[in-house]
Amino acid sequence: MSKISAVLIDLSGTLHVEELAIPGTQAALQLLRKHVQVKFVTNTTKESQSLLYERLKTCGFQIEKHEIFTSLVAARDLILQNHYRPFFILDDRAMEDFEGIPTEDPNAVVIGLAPEKFNDSTMTAAFRLIKEKNASLIAIHKGRYYQKKDGLHLGPGAYVSGLEYSTGVKAEVVGKPEKLFFEAALKTLGKDVDFSNAVMIGDDVNDDVLGAIQAGMRGILVKTGKFRDGDDLKVRNVANSFVEAVDMIIGNKVEND
Repeated sequence: MSKISAVLIDLSGTLHVEELAIPGTQAALQLLRKHVQVKFVTNTTKESQSLLYERLKTCGFQIEKHEIFTSLVAARDLILQNHYRPFFILDDRAMEDFEGIPTEDPNAVVIGLAPEKFNDSTMTAAFRLIKEKNASLIAIHKGRYYQKKDGLHLGPGAYVSGLEYSTGVKAEVVGKPEKLFFEAALKTLGKDVDFSNAVMIGDDVNDDVLGAIQAGMRGILVKTGKFRDGDDLKVRNVANSFVEAVDMIIGNKVEND
């Protein structure tokens, strides 16, 4: 097996759950840094990049803000490239990453995880923009569910799919598991990064691991966060935690998928 040279690391459910670090992850991350390049990638849309960075520091992780690559950042790039004027369905804490984006006379609906805004009034307004005014539908991601301290919570994917069903319009998805998201994240580590020698570590078997594999990388599924029995049957490389995943990488035990 060829040796891993770059690692993409999921955050929530892999390194931490809300404000609590998963045991051993801080030390394991410091050890991993001695061997490979790392980038932190996340579909989290409830917090801006700055707020997420502060949360990770509070959890005890020694990272730099520029090392975090979020689906919000990727979405902003897409909005600017296409001159979208979004109707945002986002948590207010995420809006910092969209400062300066014009929103008058919307020509796109941009939706992420925003539980407080998943109501009849907001969703009907989005539906009408798409159905009656031909606005584009942009999903920052279509996550099925996510993990909090009190258990699993419904992700934005159900609401995106509802808009797709009712309008007949297919959403353009920005974050994981889209191949372009993984490619963009890896390219920030250098233009010559070999995808076959890169690995994604995450707790979501579909968006993290299978998405990375389809992009040409390898993947390690960790049994923390949103992991559920049976997920481990879908992929080759499985670790009990991020700590064990780091041991697999350093020991060159990550199999080709």
